Amino acid sequence: MAIRQPDMVGGPHPGLLDWLASREIDYELHEHPETFTARETARAEHVDPSEFAKTLAVVADDGRQALLVLRASDQLDLSRAARALDAKKVRLLLEDEMQLLDPISEVGTIPPIGVLMGVPTIADHGIAQDREITFNAGSHRFCVHVERAQWQRASDVRFADLAARPDGAPAWERA
Repeated sequence: MAIRQPDMVGGPHPGLLDWLASREIDYELHEHPETFTARETARAEHVDPSEFAKTLAVVADDGRQALLVLRASDQLDLSRAARALDAKKVRLLLEDEMQLLDPISEVGTIPPIGVLMGVPTIADHGIAQDREITFNAGSHRFCVHVERAQWQRASDVRFADLAARPDGAPAWERA
């Protein structure tokens, strides 16, 4: 199967920008130096990692895929993700699987809009506490900044406990 490359290598995901505009979501598109981790991108964007939404793609043991959205400062708990998907087990997608899921985005920069790929979007409860979120725009050099409530209404996201602190409590229940 051939993998379609972006029209503008390194540019923002055109489907994302069209999706935002068609839903009348106010957004800011930011360009920054190339980054490869959510925390690096948050720093480049001058955003606290707790306000940067990272997107992880997973597959359940029955083959269902989903996008999971967490704060850049949090780590995914796979057992919590499995519960959220009502599955026995989940795992992160491999790079080639991510490329097949979203051939437009650069690997590791999938925006948290599952409808663009035909998969559900599930976000950690911590994201629901944020007034605004910033996330990758399908590129290692571009991010989008939006009001969380607008993204939530338009993206058909549902919320679940996905991240845990070392003591086992939900990450969104900050001490």
